[in-house]
This record gives sequence, C-alpha cells and structure tokens, in this order.
Amino acid sequence: MGSPMSIVYLMDQYPVASCTFIRREIKGLESHGVKITRIAIRRLKSSLVDWQDKLEFNKTKVILAEKLGVLLGHSLVLALSKPFFFLKALILAFKIGWKSDAGLKTNLAYLMEACILFRWCQDLKVTHVHAHFGTDAAAVAMLCHSLGGPAYSFTVHGPEEFEKAKMISLYEKIKRSVFVVAISQFCKNELLSLSGDEFLEKIKIIRVGLDKEYLDHPYVPIPSKSQFLAVGRLVPQKGWVILIKAVSKLFEQGIDFKLVIVGEGPLRVGLEELVSKEKLNGHVEFTGWLDDEQVRKQILSSQFMILTSLAEGLPNVLVESLALNRPVIATSIAGIPELIEHEKNGWLIVPASVDSLVDVLQIALKTPITQLEKMGKLGAAKVRERHDVYVESAELLKLFKQYN
Repeated sequence: MGSPMSIVYLMDQYPVASCTFIRREIKGLESHGVKITRIAIRRLKSSLVDWQDKLEFNKTKVILAEKLGVLLGHSLVLALSKPFFFLKALILAFKIGWKSDAGLKTNLAYLMEACILFRWCQDLKVTHVHAHFGTDAAAVAMLCHSLGGPAYSFTVHGPEEFEKAKMISLYEKIKRSVFVVAISQFCKNELLSLSGDEFLEKIKIIRVGLDKEYLDHPYVPIPSKSQFLAVGRLVPQKGWVILIKAVSKLFEQGIDFKLVIVGEGPLRVGLEELVSKEKLNGHVEFTGWLDDEQVRKQILSSQFMILTSLAEGLPNVLVESLALNRPVIATSIAGIPELIEHEKNGWLIVPASVDSLVDVLQIALKTPITQLEKMGKLGAAKVRERHDVYVESAELLKLFKQYN
C-alpha cells in the first residue's frame, strides 16, 4: 500500500469565519486518506469564534509569518540555483502585474511568496497545490508552478473573480492550471465565457458540501414564532440596507417579527444606527460571528433564512438552512436559482428591490407552518443529493489523482 497523496491547500487567509466550506472540504478529503497541508499567505485579520477554526489555525503554516530577510533569501537561492525557471516566473509576474489592479509591486511580492511555497512543497514532498479563490492564492500557486513547483488547480467561487477577470489574469491562471473547480453551473458558464470552449474539459463542477452535523441532524419542527435569520459579512454587496428597509415596512404595517443578523463587517455600526433610526431595536438583533453550533441553533430557531445579496457565488448559508429543513428567501442571482426553486423550497426575489422583498416576506410570514415544513423538507432532500461534502470531496480526489 502506497503512501497517501500529499496536497497543499493554499488560501489568502485561513481559517476565516465566512469560509467554513473550505474547512469541511479539507475534512472530507482527509476522510478519504489524503494528507492536507494548510498554507495561508497572510495572517488572520480577525479573531476566531469557532473551536474548529481555532484547531485549523494551529494546523496552518503562514507564508508572511516569515521575516522579510527569509523571503528575500529564498528568492535569491532560487534565482541562483534555478535561473531559467526563476526568469520564467519573473517574466510571468511582470506580465500579470502590468494589468493588475494590485500593481506590479504586489505581483513581485507574490513571486517571493511563491519561492517560499516552492521550498515548503519540496520539503513536504507535495505533488499538487490547490488554491481557493482565483485571486491572490491562485496567483502564488501559478508562480510556484512556473518556478518548477507542483501542478496546481484552484476553486472559483465568484463574484469577485468574474468582476475583475482581466485585472487578476484569470484566463492565464486557468490556462496554466491542470483543472479548475466551479462551485455551480453559473460559475462554470462565467469561466467559459472568458474562453469559449477552450477550457470546456478543464473546468469541473464540485459543489460546496456539508458534513453530518447538518446532513444527519435530527429533524426539528419549524417554530410558530415569526422569526427569520440572515447570515453573512456585513459588507455592501450583501444588500443589508435593502433588508433593513424592507423589515421597516413590515413594522409600519403592524406585522410582528424578529430578524436575527449573524455576522461582522465594516457596515455594522451604520446598520445598527439605521435600525435605531427606523425604531426597529426590538425587532432586529445583531449577534456578531457565531460558531457552527450556534449558527445551527439560530437556523433551527427561525422559520426561514433570508439573503439579499447583490453579488454572490452560491452562499453556503443557504445550503445549511435547507439542510436543516428551513426554506429560504434569496435574490435570483448567480448560482442561487440552481438551489432555490421558487415557491417549492423557498422564494426568489428581485435584487435591490425593497418592494419585491416586502411582498415575499409578507407571503412567507403568512404561510402555514405545515407548508413551510413541506418546503423545508424538499430543500433538505435536494441538499442531501447535491451537497454532501464526502461525496463532493471524493469527486475532487478523483481529479487530484487524474492529474498527478
């Protein structure tokens, strides 16, 4: 019996509260016998609340934890010992740097980071690097490969990669990779729009998955209390102001409800001020980030999940909500309609429309509990069929084996 496959998982920052899907994917691969080395480019900017993330933090090597002298030293060693490969990587760094929104200086920094990654991959006898997101981590993985390092692949989530495709040289990253993972059919379509059919066989759909804590959770009936939940980073693209304006209209109509908002971000103070201005303090609660178990409790304490994003990939919180038999209200964008079927396991709304959201909220709050439970069960069945992390990670492992 041979030694297990050894793969580096490369992220810009890891672990991150909003990226539990990466942790689950790693766990799924490890359950199939893969040895995973977690590497982050830079240190975390925020504290962790989930014990599982804290464990992941202790398992993660951080490239920029190295001193500048070490970064420069590794670059010099590679420049002298592998001049041809180093020159190739340097030319590539210039090529992607000139058109980058981050600038040439940042891409030369990526090259130094790639030199550290190259050394670590040699020491660990790693045969493959897989990056999450097509931005910084994919650039470092590509430059490491250009230095003569392992083959690489990466997962694209959107929407940032699509909005900045030219500036982040997404085409170049796809071309040089052995395969690319898209998390939805929408995501695959967006990637193919960059190249026609050139990368048709290279782009594979592997969906975000959930583990048994969600998929095997005992059934909990939907509560009678009119409470609903929103989870996510408190940033403009999530459409939080639209949500607050909509529930303010519900309040004006005398509808009783409670909205719980789980998450953190730069908009929190402004959103709390807006809630006070609209006299919603008794109806809207901000919790900050919660750990996985607390998020599950919030989902189970709610009648449905709501998401008002203006730009998305396929939000993990929608998958989690359906897995726990809670229907969803979400904007009809990106990969969301692949998961949410209007009036079957949830409702789809027009993005950036307060009126559309108010109309659907009124319908959802008037829907009998028995009908909400039927919708939730339909959603749970769909999630079990398409979003089991052990099934999806097995498909990903097949790709790793195929290209190594």
